[in-house]
Amino acid sequence: MTIKAVLFDFSGTLFRIESTASWLRAALDTTQLTLPEAEFDRAVAGLDAVGALPGGSTQHIDFPAHLAGLMAVRDVDAQRHRAAYTGLAREVPLPDDRLYDALYERHMAPEAWLPYPDALDVLTALRGRGVPVGVVSNIGWDLRPVFVEHGLDPYIGTYVMSYRHGVQKPDARLFAAACADLGVAPADTLMVGDDRRSDAGAADIGCAVRFVDHLPVAQRPDGLRPLLDLL
Repeated sequence: MTIKAVLFDFSGTLFRIESTASWLRAALDTTQLTLPEAEFDRAVAGLDAVGALPGGSTQHIDFPAHLAGLMAVRDVDAQRHRAAYTGLAREVPLPDDRLYDALYERHMAPEAWLPYPDALDVLTALRGRGVPVGVVSNIGWDLRPVFVEHGLDPYIGTYVMSYRHGVQKPDARLFAAACADLGVAPADTLMVGDDRRSDAGAADIGCAVRFVDHLPVAQRPDGLRPLLDLL
C-alpha cells in the first residue's frame, strides 16, 4: 500500500504520562500538603494497584467492580472520565479530600506529559515527505495544549478526541473522521497506537495498523522511528 497519511494515538504512543510518584507529589505541592515517606510510598502503590493514573497502562489491572462499568465508557464524555478516575483514586485513602481533584487536574497539565524521544524527529520527517498527520485519542479532555507546550502541535493536521464525538475507539467512526479531516482515504492511511484492541479498530475501515509498546519514555527511545521505513 501507499501510505499518504498517518494517524497516531496519544498516550503511550506519542506521549507518556509522568510516574505515579511524580503525579502524587505534584498534587501534594498544589494543595500545600505533605505525607510522611512511608505513607507516600503506600499511597503510590495503592494508586498504581487500582489504575488511578489517567494515561497510565491499564494492563493486568482489575478495576473495582463498582467502577468497572464506568471505566469501560470513561472516554465517551468529560464527566464520565473525571468520575471514573477520581473514583479510582478515592479507593486509596489520602489525608485530604482536596487531593482527589488535584490529582485529576494535574494529569491534564502539559508538564505532566513527556513526548517520546523520537516523536519530534518522526513528525518532522513525515512533514518533510508531505505526509499529513492526525491524532485519534480515547480521552476525556482537550489534549491540544500538551502538543502546543511541547512544540508538536504544528505537525498535527487534526485532533479527533473521543469525548467530543461521544464514542470511543475501537469505534471506526473516529478513524473515519480523522481521515476525512486530512482528506485521505482510509486505505491510504496508517494508524499507529499502543492498544491492541482500541487502535485496531482502524482496520475496520481499511487502515493499516502498527503497534508500539506503552513503556516509560526512557525505555522506548526509538519505538516510532521504524514507521518511516514503511513509507
